[in-house]
Formats: sequence, structure tokens, C-alpha cells
Amino acid sequence: MTELIHHLEEWLLEYGVLGLILVAFTESSFFPIPPDVILLPLALADPDRALLFALYTTVASVLGALLGWFIGRKLGRPILLKFVSEELILRVEHLFKKYGPLAILIAGFTPIPYKVFTIFAGVAKIRIRVLLIWSLIGRGLRFFLEGIIIFWLGERAKPFIEENFTMITIVGGLLIVVIYLVYRFIQKRKQAA
Repeated sequence: MTELIHHLEEWLLEYGVLGLILVAFTESSFFPIPPDVILLPLALADPDRALLFALYTTVASVLGALLGWFIGRKLGRPILLKFVSEELILRVEHLFKKYGPLAILIAGFTPIPYKVFTIFAGVAKIRIRVLLIWSLIGRGLRFFLEGIIIFWLGERAKPFIEENFTMITIVGGLLIVVIYLVYRFIQKRKQAA
């Protein structure tokens, strides 16, 4: 299976920007290959266009999130009911409605499978505007971070990203959670005053 995925990645890479856009769009809703495996080689081959590649990836990924939302909205609940109880779905929906923007943001930025969150945003009937805003922020942060690193470091970016990117996204995700919690705390204090 790993070899098949590797061949698929190579095939998509041959299509350049079109392959990048296709992977970024489909990965947000059902495809197993993350866009980074196409974005990074393209950007490393042409560091001057790394930020443009990051833009293509971000836009395609956010548009793909709409497909994930639609899949969740139309097919998610009936499929979930075959595996879990309605009570569990309702509990998760409640949590997702309460923390959905944060979940979408974190999933968009970190290596967490993004498609799970876009599909569940549809199941939980999260407003499309909320999905688009938080997807744009999370995915934009992730892909532009990669683009900026490659733009600045050029060829030296590859070993830096291979060695540090997972840790950077995890720390960044935790930082996002802390900022969100501080924001919520400030909002509650303002409402109480």
C-alpha cells in the first residue's frame, strides 16, 4: 500500500501546480495524501514561487473543505449511525458546535486528518462561513509557514522541515489553543462586567 501511495504521489507531482491543487482540494474531504507531499517538492524546486504555491494550496484546501462539509451534511449522520449511537453523535455534535472553530483551526494547522473535521462540520451543521474562516486561517498558517521557510532558506529548508515541522505544528497548535482560551476568558470577563 505504501508503494502505491508513493507512485501516486510521484504521478501527481508530474502534473505540477494542477496536481498540487487537486491533492489540496481532495485531501480536505476524502483523499489520504496530504498536500504537503506535493507542495514541498514544488516549492523546493522553485523557492521564489513558494508563497504562490502556498496560496494555491490554501485556496484549494479551503474549497475542498466545502466538499467535506457537504459530504458530512448529506451522508455523515446515516453512516455514523451504523457504527455509533445517536446519543454519542449528539454529544460530539454539542462539543463540535461549542469548540468547532477551534477544532477546525487546529486540524487545519496540524498533521491531524483535516477531512475528519470538515466532514464532521457538516454533520454538526456548522455554518459554512465559520468553516471557511477558520479553515482559511488554519490552512493558510500551515501552508504559508512552509512556503516562508522554503522562500527564506531555499535548499536548506528541506532538512529543516523534515527535522522540525511536526514539532513546529504541534507547538503552534498548542499556542493556538492557549490564545483561544485566553480570548474566551477575556470574553467571559467582559460579559460578567
